Amino acid sequence: MHIRIVQLVVVFAFITTFGCNESSQKERSQAVKAAEADPLPSWNEGTTKNAIIDFVTKTTTAEGPDFIPVADRIACFDNDGNLWSEQPMYFQLYFAIDRVKQLAQEHPEWKTEQPFKAVLEDDMETLLSFGEHGIIQLVMASHAGMSTEEFATIVREWLRTSNHPRFNRPFNELIYQPMVELLTYLRANDFKTFIVSGGGVEFMRAWTEEAYGIPPDQVVGSSIQTRLDTIDDKLVVMRLPKMDFVDDKEGKPIGINKYIGTRPVFASGNSDGDLQMIRWTTEGEGPRFGLYVHHTDAEREWAYDRESHIGRLDKGLDEAVEKGWTVIDMKKDWKVIYPFERN
Repeated sequence: MHIRIVQLVVVFAFITTFGCNESSQKERSQAVKAAEADPLPSWNEGTTKNAIIDFVTKTTTAEGPDFIPVADRIACFDNDGNLWSEQPMYFQLYFAIDRVKQLAQEHPEWKTEQPFKAVLEDDMETLLSFGEHGIIQLVMASHAGMSTEEFATIVREWLRTSNHPRFNRPFNELIYQPMVELLTYLRANDFKTFIVSGGGVEFMRAWTEEAYGIPPDQVVGSSIQTRLDTIDDKLVVMRLPKMDFVDDKEGKPIGINKYIGTRPVFASGNSDGDLQMIRWTTEGEGPRFGLYVHHTDAEREWAYDRESHIGRLDKGLDEAVEKGWTVIDMKKDWKVIYPFERN
């Protein structure tokens, strides 16, 4: 029997609020039953929620014509803008900026060298004008020169001590509660869930299991080169300032094929960077599901699509309509955005 995370959250909430006295047992039992009856409680009723549940139901019904064997139930999810927020700039870029500032004393040349100069002067407009090339420069300078273990420790400490400027909460609290429920629902029905993201693979592996229930070996992302070294008579994997693989756009199907080894039956993203992954998934034989998150809620999160420099959704939005993929209207389909809004 599968135990959903949302059930455990509900039970924990009641235990901490009411204790373990007999009078609260009935309330706790009712809460668990409600969670079992609705696997996606943070989703509003409608066509989007129904489409997801219908797909899972028909593909897991053993005698049905659309049954998918457990070994083939592979679901891939983009991370930035799909499982957590990405505005006003990618969260890993915030991390890189903070790292550059911490390392600036060791690099006096950065005071006059772009894009580091823009970072040290908090000139975000100039920084973003350097585009992808400037971001890669920052990542190379701030993510290399250490072991993989050291890097993971730095990432976790940054998440513990840094807050998002709009919400004043740790960045890893800005995960999407409805998508966490979706991941849990899929796993409860024997789907294996993967992250396939343009973000740094080791940046994500440091925290995704706690946030989403996705372990490090089920995370595919962009990576820098590494080298095996000996330090204090021990072997360590050192991170080098050189790109190895970019897991974005056409890189996503390549990354899936290389690291997962099979075409997914379910793919979810939020931008044109996810278009090839969703196309490749849904063009396979048998039942398939393509899912786009459309950011339409300026009040609770952000509203953006075709003209955005972060997470642009233009061609993908058109193809979703043409090909019949499911598009989440964040404002319409989600009761809450973040876990801390549930109360």
